[in-house]
Amino acid sequence: MKAKTLLGLHEKSSLKEIKNKYKLLMKKWHPDKHKENPEKATTMSMQINEAYEIVLDYCNNFEYPFDEESIKQATYSPAEWWHDKFGGR
Repeated sequence: MKAKTLLGLHEKSSLKEIKNKYKLLMKKWHPDKHKENPEKATTMSMQINEAYEIVLDYCNNFEYPFDEESIKQATYSPAEWWHDKFGGR
């Protein structure tokens, strides 16, 4: 995902990390800090804003499973996961 790369996000990022990366990039690319090339800074700021909107939209519209089995599997210890997959072999 291009938005993830532009914002410098890891494969798994918390909402707090996403917001922090966005704020840091916007400070770095604010047009007032690039008086020698405000067009490039404006373009980068627009791209950062667009990427942030895409990532937030994904986060806000992703469906999370809340059924008991999904929650149980998400919190398995490694031993529980192994036992669930392969039984008591």
